[in-house]
Amino acid sequence: MSGKTEFNDLRLLIKSKNPIITIETHEEQRAIELITQLAIHFNKPIFGWDRVDGIKRVDLAHDLAEIEDSKDPLDALKHIKSVQRPAIFILCDFHPYFENEPKIIRLVKEIALEHHNKSHTLIFVSHQIDLPAEVKRFSAKFQLALPNEIQLEKLVREEAQIWSKAHHGQKVKTDAATLKQLVRNLRGMTYADSRTLIRNVISDGAITEEELPQVNKAKFELLDMDGVLSFEYETSKFSEVGGLNNLKNWLKQRKAVFLDRDIPIDPPKGLMLLGIQGGGKSLAAKAVAGMWGLALLRLDFGTLYNKYHGETEKNLRESLKMAELMSPCVLWLDEIEKGLSSGESDGGTSQRLLATLLTWMAENTHQVFIVATANDISKLPPELMRKGRLDEIFFVDLPDHQSRQDIFKIHLIRRKQKTEQFDLSALADASDGFTGSEIEQAVVSALYRAYGGGSPMTTISMTETIKQTRPISVVMAEKVQALRDWAKDRTVLAN
Repeated sequence: MSGKTEFNDLRLLIKSKNPIITIETHEEQRAIELITQLAIHFNKPIFGWDRVDGIKRVDLAHDLAEIEDSKDPLDALKHIKSVQRPAIFILCDFHPYFENEPKIIRLVKEIALEHHNKSHTLIFVSHQIDLPAEVKRFSAKFQLALPNEIQLEKLVREEAQIWSKAHHGQKVKTDAATLKQLVRNLRGMTYADSRTLIRNVISDGAITEEELPQVNKAKFELLDMDGVLSFEYETSKFSEVGGLNNLKNWLKQRKAVFLDRDIPIDPPKGLMLLGIQGGGKSLAAKAVAGMWGLALLRLDFGTLYNKYHGETEKNLRESLKMAELMSPCVLWLDEIEKGLSSGESDGGTSQRLLATLLTWMAENTHQVFIVATANDISKLPPELMRKGRLDEIFFVDLPDHQSRQDIFKIHLIRRKQKTEQFDLSALADASDGFTGSEIEQAVVSALYRAYGGGSPMTTISMTETIKQTRPISVVMAEKVQALRDWAKDRTVLAN
């Protein structure tokens, strides 16, 4: 919404004779400035109220005496009700006085009922406004527009010029791709919060790719979104994931289309990762965000459930709304079968959750890419698995010989070991049937043995450690084989 459209929309709400308008925002001053711009159009004086200063004039277009002794909310409403000349009253942070205050509620209702005679307009401005039922039917909501990408880029350039003037004409260093990504990451923020984040980024005189994850984290915190949805700060790069070559290529082909909505191709919606526990599904989910340079939000379906009727679905709706505000982003639905398992033992909650999720997936137009992970796909409803909901189902199988070599190399390097001193092929042979997490634990256990024995870790000592481990493919051989058989003709191999 442009500034002009925003102005016209608010003007229309007032012109339509709505006696009460609510504006939920943290940008109080911006809301007041927008309202005062409307004074000349309605030939009405505009007053503001808050608990500290009471009622005072906001505009200068009219000569009307200020109302005194009006700091108390009840007194303020009495004064407003007594004023004969039509006026607009902006009441800031009035929301606490609606709770268990019948006189205040009644006065607001009476002012609304007299609108056809006096034409007063009450505009409540606060971060959150829940009007009581008695007056809600007389109200209309107005939402301040968030800056679009053109306006956000303008903000970045303005702040860069300010920084340049303060640093003897030095230029803020960046490149076009990083600037574009920064602007994308700022979407969903208010003007004020965007300026704050931009100033933090350019404080050192440069906008670099390495700073973008910090922007996403700060954005998440400013939106106050911490709850059942969590921000995964450390997103792995695909160099830290052994194997999964088919998945990597699939994502590379779709990256540009997802990030650039001007490309005339249907953008990818998401994928499902099915596989054996410890096989690398979670790491792959993190790697998608790392590869695409996006924020990763993790939704644990096990935390959604609430004992009160309707609260579980509300938690999901709020989480999806938060993901929209963080777009472009990757939304990781972790162990999705925990929340959507078909059955009637939960009073229909899982069915309502499924309906909420499917509706959102069908209607979503935001850049939110879904990565769902599951250990047991047989527990998932068929509606979710239908093509069109998600683009593809990938099966993360036990790593093959080459992938096991890659995984050993990754974990040895991570622990500052020289890989050339180890026979990676022999280690891969010895660890046949191991998952990625089991290989990692084998490396860790071998390091402990070497440290405790006072000798360096070798291929032989690591092989001995591997032989002492019973992988999940052995411990739960029947279940693992059944899963592999099911996935053989129904999914795409991730490796």
